[in-house]
Amino acid sequence: MTLKAIPAEERPRERLLRDGIDSLSLAELIAIVLSSGTRGKSVLSLSEELIVRFGSLEYLLDASVIELMELKGIGLAKAIQLKAVFGIALKCRRPQSLKKYSIQSVEEAYLLAKGEIGHYSQEILLVILRDVRGFLIHREQVAVGTLSQVLIHPREVFYPAVRYKAHSMILAHNHPSGDPTPSHADIELTKVLMQSGQIMGIEIDDHLIIGRDRFVSLKEQGVMNSFSKY
Repeated sequence: MTLKAIPAEERPRERLLRDGIDSLSLAELIAIVLSSGTRGKSVLSLSEELIVRFGSLEYLLDASVIELMELKGIGLAKAIQLKAVFGIALKCRRPQSLKKYSIQSVEEAYLLAKGEIGHYSQEILLVILRDVRGFLIHREQVAVGTLSQVLIHPREVFYPAVRYKAHSMILAHNHPSGDPTPSHADIELTKVLMQSGQIMGIEIDDHLIIGRDRFVSLKEQGVMNSFSKY
């Protein structure tokens, strides 16, 4: 059905104004962003095809401009519009204030890490720094690309912790494949960094591996039993 065939008062924009954003489906929200369809294809149909093409909101948010343009009817301008909106959505996942932001559980650490690095198409190593009471004082991406103890030097990981006088840190990195199963390199890197942390007096409380919709905690896996719990 085209927008013209829908009564004016039931069109997405009008319903958003009248009933609020929760009254609209994902396809209708995307239709508002796109504004127009193409010859022979309504903007609603185009929006629905986008959702079907990527399968879920998570995959859609992660889509690149090139991938969006693979759908007939999405040109460069529309792809950039969508990517800008999706970028705002991804940024909104991140805690906006570091004040009084406490990380006391593996789930809280996961939510922070997922918002920071869960959408990247390459591996990113994130350090989450905490004070003695477990409050977040800083987070920083310290490495990009394939992670191993050969390619990452401990000084790169611990430099932010020294600079911000952190009491402890949580490591997190993503698996772009979506499967968070730890690799041998993940475990070996963790052991090397744990040894460095012992020398420097900075505890590594956990190492999280972020997948598509799930994660693995190396502490919960028993790799880091010698370190304190949350």
